[in-house]
Amino acid sequence: MNQFFLSTFILCLGGFIVKILSFIIKILSTRTLGTEGISLYSLIMPFFSLMVTIAGFGMPQAISKLIAEGKNKSRKIIEQGIIFLLFLNFFIMILIILSSDFISTTLLHEPRLKVLIIASSLAMPNIALACTLKGYFYGKQKMLPNNISNCIEQSIRLLFIIFILPDLIKKNLVLGIMCFLLLNIVTETASIITFLILLPKNTKLNITKISYDNLIFKELVNTSVPLVSSRIIGNIGYFLEPIILSNTLISIGYSSSFFVFEYGIYNSYSLALLLMPSFLIQAICTSIIPEVSKFYSEHKYNLVKKRAKEAIILSSIIGLLTVIFVTIFRSFLLKLIYNTSKGANYILSLSPFFTFYYLEAPISSILQGIGYGKYTLKTTTIGVIIKLLSLFIFSLLHIGLYGLVISEAINIFYVVFQNATKLKTILDAKTS
Repeated sequence: MNQFFLSTFILCLGGFIVKILSFIIKILSTRTLGTEGISLYSLIMPFFSLMVTIAGFGMPQAISKLIAEGKNKSRKIIEQGIIFLLFLNFFIMILIILSSDFISTTLLHEPRLKVLIIASSLAMPNIALACTLKGYFYGKQKMLPNNISNCIEQSIRLLFIIFILPDLIKKNLVLGIMCFLLLNIVTETASIITFLILLPKNTKLNITKISYDNLIFKELVNTSVPLVSSRIIGNIGYFLEPIILSNTLISIGYSSSFFVFEYGIYNSYSLALLLMPSFLIQAICTSIIPEVSKFYSEHKYNLVKKRAKEAIILSSIIGLLTVIFVTIFRSFLLKLIYNTSKGANYILSLSPFFTFYYLEAPISSILQGIGYGKYTLKTTTIGVIIKLLSLFIFSLLHIGLYGLVISEAINIFYVVFQNATKLKTILDAKTS
């Protein structure tokens, strides 16, 4: 069994266990929070996703890439990642706290989100440290430590939801959601401890002896910026999505409560079901970057092409089976998992193009792994602009959240087509 399939298999196996825990967590948290709580939580998630992306800043992939290439000592690479991310995240965290009132009240029209925005930002330094250590194990293609840390994280969340969250929700809904977000500090700390324990002796870190290395620092940042830029752009688009949607719908006569309610259903019920096997796609992406990066640097272009085909075929199968299964059994799954039938209509509208969604991340990861991160940034940026413009235009047609469905489809088709065409052109030229 080759290293790519072995790494992917281990990640998928661990991801499957984590996904089972996630399903249980999703069921319990959804039923505990209720529709109003889930709607508030859905509004904060685009912001939180942006924060997580900034907190990691592409370091897991960048560190993974540099370690896989074997150009520098692993410990030095990790140290430079820690230095960069801690400075960045403390600065961003303070900025978020100062602007939380403006974001919640002016942009999202929901003052209750202020405390949730602050709570979500406080975990950024912990997320940063965990991301740095993850990158080392990805680069060494040792997937077990990441699986262990993910299982520990989800176990902590599950215990919190079972024993603590219900009492908090009874006292105050916003308090419960806030504590749920603050739990990320605990889970990320647990991951950090796990990674530090599992680090090899020759890579053990001594905080007091961490030193700045200008050459490695620059190389790491220069590697991470193209990797993370497209994700940041994508998350900025995700962050702006509810802002544009809420302001547009309210301006043409929809109520704020309608938007909060429907947006919560769309994200927490409909999209959540269609994204069930996303952990499998993430496993493929994580495994493919160091593999193709190594082969490409060694001019083994036929192996790069082979891995690319394997990743795309596997992702296509996963996407197609998911879409068919979820579409056919949408009402049953919604009732079974969330104890509701709301969201079935959105699933039916989303499903025709969602197979292509599962190709977006693997193709982008392959391009980034072979040094075309700037191109993926370009296509992602244009895709986000197209999505936001189409979201605004179609929302004016008084079709509720279906304007979001249409804009999502347009964005996915554009990005996948552009990146797939570019990848095919590059690999055909290299292997001809």
